[in-house]
Amino acid sequence: MQDSSSDRTASQSNDAQENPTPPTIDYWHVWTDSDGISHQSRCQIQNFVLKSIAPPASPQWLDKLNTADATITFTVQPVGWIGTWHENPKPQWIIPLSGRWFVETMDGHRVEMGVGEISFGEDQNTKADAQGNKGHLSGTVGDEPAVIMIVQLEENPTIGQACRFK
Repeated sequence: MQDSSSDRTASQSNDAQENPTPPTIDYWHVWTDSDGISHQSRCQIQNFVLKSIAPPASPQWLDKLNTADATITFTVQPVGWIGTWHENPKPQWIIPLSGRWFVETMDGHRVEMGVGEISFGEDQNTKADAQGNKGHLSGTVGDEPAVIMIVQLEENPTIGQACRFK
């Protein structure tokens, strides 16, 4: 006699292989509204397709975000480092590789991020508040440096639109 729970598990496994569910990746989007105030919104990259990145390699989930040109920078922010209020110099992906860091936007929203948590900085064209602050404030959190990879895009920023990439 066969175990029916094993049959269900095998069937569910086959269903998952035949009808796989695309993944999503969460990211924070630092953006500027039409009044020049920076905000942060939780967004998802979700247009994945299952295919080989370089045949004959096995299929994997891909979501290609095309851009004309990009510059990759690695930065190490020392323990206790806090930058001044500033805008991102260009639209850019920011990915911590080790340590923790924070971003606080003009609306008062502060987000702390660790290894592998992604932020897309696009707070260009903000307007100074009563204290003269523009863009965002960022710095390290905890007792170790934050090692961060930045991928700057040669693109114009979007204004008034959260979750630019989906």
